[in-house]
Amino acid sequence: MSNKFYFIFFLSVLLLNSFAVNGQSQLDDNEEVTKLIEKKRSFNKEHKIGFRIQLYNGLETKAKSIRKRFQVTYGNIETHLIYKQPEWKTQVGYYKTRLEADRALNIFKKKFAGCIVIPI
Repeated sequence: MSNKFYFIFFLSVLLLNSFAVNGQSQLDDNEEVTKLIEKKRSFNKEHKIGFRIQLYNGLETKAKSIRKRFQVTYGNIETHLIYKQPEWKTQVGYYKTRLEADRALNIFKKKFAGCIVIPI
């Protein structure tokens, strides 16, 4: 009986030690992943990588008109009037993820039917 006891005790110590080593390895991996995610976030912030919603693309007067209408309706969201020859673009917001942009798009589509999400 005592041989079985020692064998089981030895086996359990071995297994527990193995789990402890694997647990530490996973913890180290999680820390590395967290560091990489932070690097990606800071890079995106610094280089303004994300998404905007484009309300209009065309003539200057209409682009400015749509921008004013948007500012009246949603005054707390930033707007951008961009000129890329030969057209003007009215873009709004800054969203870190496509999911955030799509959620906002669903709200804006009620008043601005032709709007789309664009990467910046």
